[in-house]
Amino acid sequence: MTTTLGISLAGRRVLIVGGGSVTARRLPRFVDEQAHIVIVAPELSPAVSAIVADRRIEWHEREVRSDDVDGAWIVHTATGDARVDADVAAWCERQRVFCVNASDGAHGSARMTSEVRSGDVVIGVTSGDGVDPRRSARVSASIREVLDSGGVDLRRHRSVPGRVALVGGGPGPVDLMTLRARRLLAEADVVVTDRLGPVAVLDELAPDVEVVHVGKAPGSHPVPQPEINALLVEFARAGKRVVRLKGGDPFVYGRGGEEVAACHAAGVPVEVVPAPSSAMAVPQAAGIPVTHRGVASSMHIINGQSGLSMADIAAMRDDSVTTVLLMGVAAFASMSRQAIRMGVPAGRPVAVVENGHSERQRTIRSTLGDAARELVEAQVRNPSVIVIGEVAKAGLLLPETGATAPVSAGSA
Repeated sequence: MTTTLGISLAGRRVLIVGGGSVTARRLPRFVDEQAHIVIVAPELSPAVSAIVADRRIEWHEREVRSDDVDGAWIVHTATGDARVDADVAAWCERQRVFCVNASDGAHGSARMTSEVRSGDVVIGVTSGDGVDPRRSARVSASIREVLDSGGVDLRRHRSVPGRVALVGGGPGPVDLMTLRARRLLAEADVVVTDRLGPVAVLDELAPDVEVVHVGKAPGSHPVPQPEINALLVEFARAGKRVVRLKGGDPFVYGRGGEEVAACHAAGVPVEVVPAPSSAMAVPQAAGIPVTHRGVASSMHIINGQSGLSMADIAAMRDDSVTTVLLMGVAAFASMSRQAIRMGVPAGRPVAVVENGHSERQRTIRSTLGDAARELVEAQVRNPSVIVIGEVAKAGLLLPETGATAPVSAGSA
């Protein structure tokens, strides 16, 4: 039987015997622990040699000797020669030094675990009787899946410094969120959330997590941005782990920059977790690539609440540029008229994707000259993403009859 311990190796001497493929796989673990690593091996594989050179690890180019064990806290031996590894294990036993014998782990005094990390939580999986690394790997993979899904409450139940994470939720589906986003939500004490994005993930939170809704709608800002900034700082100063959950990406018209600046000004630690922006993810759901070889080589994003600049007009005139209009349903009629007056072709293809990545998604394809009228006739509402450019032309990737249906990851 074995006992699993969490041991700090930072700054402590770790002897690595052998420079082959097993060492290449395991050496990064010791590097990450900031151990004082000494390698003894007649030669090194290219992978190990690269790590040694990059990290300036001490290497003795020779066969191992019994006195190499002196002063080591732990020894890892993987020479490929069972007799040499057994000798190293015996030397360690006499010196009362723990040894991982990679050639026969059951005969070593220590074992490498299959490790799972989620933030500052570290879980090691090993066998209690005999060695079965494949089984350990399967178990750790299952644990990782649970942790990454946000299904475990990872909050600390002790006093810790508060901090803020601006988490991009993407276009809506929970399974499009990043693993880091799910982990931070599982660690959160407070979630300050918008009305759009992956709001279904809120149902997974522990009952005592405080949820503060600050979502804006067109023409309605119930919680002004300065108050949102102040809320984040106030919760963090109270020692809370705060997640600011946003639809799309925090730095694409999400005012994330203002929230980061407010946290920095208050001395509050803050991090930003990116996500698929609706500017790209929503057109994709309708089978519209924002760039496509031979059709569009760049994209230009416009905030529909800001009007059109000369740069916006130049992008819309250019056949090789895809222009993506966010939050632009209400202003589209006036913007399209202005664009046509300033030389943008009235026949430029337009696609409007409403409620992208949801069961209510629909796509309306038109032209710059006709789209405003057709949007009114179809009673299109936000959230919608408007794509202007040749990539919006019907039939580019999908048959015209299938253009209104959401596109799965493998269908286009």
